[in-house]
Amino acid sequence: MAGFAGVKPQPNPSFENWKTEIANFIKENKIVKPILVGHSMGGGLALAIAADYPELIGKIVVVDALPCMVALMDPSFKSKENNDCTAMVNQMTGMTDAQFLEMQKKTMPRLLADASKMDMVVDWSVKSDRKTFGQMYCDFSNTDLRAKIAQIKCPALILLESYFINLKPAIEEQYKNLKTANFQYASKGLHFIMYDDKDWYLSQLSNFIK
Repeated sequence: MAGFAGVKPQPNPSFENWKTEIANFIKENKIVKPILVGHSMGGGLALAIAADYPELIGKIVVVDALPCMVALMDPSFKSKENNDCTAMVNQMTGMTDAQFLEMQKKTMPRLLADASKMDMVVDWSVKSDRKTFGQMYCDFSNTDLRAKIAQIKCPALILLESYFINLKPAIEEQYKNLKTANFQYASKGLHFIMYDDKDWYLSQLSNFIK
């Protein structure tokens, strides 16, 4: 997406704008009933697009994402109408390159177990536009799709990291309005399931696509 991993940024990045852009891309290119696969914030986008454009999408695969991530830690969470992301953006853009690299190197081992992929994933972060990075992180943290997902009509495969089995009731409560959800929990690894439990991930994907 624009502004990430070396892709040129665009003005006004937001979850809503990205959602609309992806939907427009599908319409303009006359892609019939695509299968959307999204990881993390991309999983949130897949949910939002399938909810807002239920006739457009064939199936969705949501990879380690929740309708409202923050509500898992804070059950009383309510998203703000006009969320101000200035502080987060200033924090990200105010770091030196060395500081930002250090932060990403510390963060990634909590998200990725496969050490052979570590440099690549850190590099994606470092090559991202910091303003976009801060804005999108803040914007997605304020997103709550728990009610909206009731509008989804297509089959939905929800692939979750192994630790989430411990939070199964809370997670499936978040998804209770998604009637087509099929939950599968990885057997090992962290947030980057596609690397940490690759064979399982690919078999889940191919079975669902078939």
